[in-house]
Amino acid sequence: MTRIDVVDNHGQFTHLEQRALRDMGIDVELIDNTTPPEEIDADGLVLSGGPDIERVGNSREYLDLDVPVLGICLGMQLIADERGGTVGEGEYGGYADVTVEIDDETDPLVGSLAPETRVWASHADEVKSVPEGFARTAHSDVCGVEAMSNTDEDLYGVQWHPEVAHTEEGEEVFENFRAICE
Repeated sequence: MTRIDVVDNHGQFTHLEQRALRDMGIDVELIDNTTPPEEIDADGLVLSGGPDIERVGNSREYLDLDVPVLGICLGMQLIADERGGTVGEGEYGGYADVTVEIDDETDPLVGSLAPETRVWASHADEVKSVPEGFARTAHSDVCGVEAMSNTDEDLYGVQWHPEVAHTEEGEEVFENFRAICE
């Protein structure tokens, strides 16, 4: 059975990520972001959202564990920041219902959502430019980088929250991530 750990970066929806994966029949554990990398034994990791990139514990080190990683909101921003992209304040700000346009129909994480999907996202901070080796895989009229992927490193990110009911095809994002992990 596929095992995916959800890394708690103190986001308000982190428990919903764990529940969504558990409800899909995935062996899932919620772990603290201070867990030493060598203690993680999972087929994939979800880096949760959270309020502050300064409170991500060991999350940066988890990117080098040679398992697929899905960053959600702050988790995506952390991946971008760690790999040389840029993160900054969003022009739009807080949570909103957003239509996201999929840029790459072949992307293993979000391609199946093409041509567009409705999501619940916060844009207080967002990825401004993707790191080298990454592709922008989705955008919206309020955010230039709604999703990104590096399929060579199996690092993926979405600005939105697939775990909340307001996101129409959130479970499909998690199903696609499970397939990547398998």
